[in-house]
Amino acid sequence: MQNITLDRVKIFFLGSRTSYGLIFTVLLYTLLIAIGFVYLYPLLFMFVTSMKSPDDLLNPMVQWIPTQLFTGNYEKAFRVLDYPNTLKSSILISLVPSLIQTAVCSLVGYGLARYRFWGKNLIFVLILATFIIPAQNTVIPQMLTYREMGLLGNINALLLPAMMGQGYKSAIFILIFYQTFLSLPKVLEEAARLDGASDLKIFLQIALPAAIPSFIISIIFSTVWYWNETYLTVIFLEGGIQSLPMQLSKFVQAYENLYPPGTVNIFDRLNEAVKLSGTFLNILPLLLMYFVLQKWFVESVERTGITGE
Repeated sequence: MQNITLDRVKIFFLGSRTSYGLIFTVLLYTLLIAIGFVYLYPLLFMFVTSMKSPDDLLNPMVQWIPTQLFTGNYEKAFRVLDYPNTLKSSILISLVPSLIQTAVCSLVGYGLARYRFWGKNLIFVLILATFIIPAQNTVIPQMLTYREMGLLGNINALLLPAMMGQGYKSAIFILIFYQTFLSLPKVLEEAARLDGASDLKIFLQIALPAAIPSFIISIIFSTVWYWNETYLTVIFLEGGIQSLPMQLSKFVQAYENLYPPGTVNIFDRLNEAVKLSGTFLNILPLLLMYFVLQKWFVESVERTGITGE
């Protein structure tokens, strides 16, 4: 009887083959909470600070809970960022190229996975080179080429490389689709050919449905990378199109143009809350996109094996 009780206590704390023990569960949740805090703390701090009024910012007693929900900071940031226009521009230069890039990368990955041809290994090396070589090393030749073609300051400076499979970090998406299509059973393709299906029909009706997780993960990552890319975007667009990250990079100058320091009172001057309000408005579309697509995003990560950079 005593041995049975000791075994139950041991299983309760240390676990068994079919269940986790209390010690492991506590350690696991402690680790997850710590990791979650590291990622969520900046967002919480940003949001709480952005809701503080000028009085709360000057009051050292106010830390995490503002005395009132002050939306004036967001109103100023909304105006400084010219939010409706820059949001449309950001969606245009991030979502459209990402959709084109994903479609092209799926074709390239399918061709590399399902066909044998001369120079295949060379193409793989060149694809990996586009990912390994920093973009800063090739930006000058690209800029000069785009200038000769009249693409600078035009959205085509982003669309044409995406159409050619040379968008931002296209090599990653090509490898994702390559691995996905490589894992497809050849029996399905052979059976479709016996039924008279063409290569295009096999790709559309057999390969694409199996690659939906790869499409989802590629579109999400590509959109985020296009959205956050400011170095190449500023150079290629040359001020022709202003996105939210580009406008945020010159937030202080734009704010002082709208609210000159010598003509406004102390409460309308630029402060930390207004800056964080602009930052939160910048990442808000990406947060909404993730919350809407999080179910498919997690499933796609599990199926494609992508764990991040």
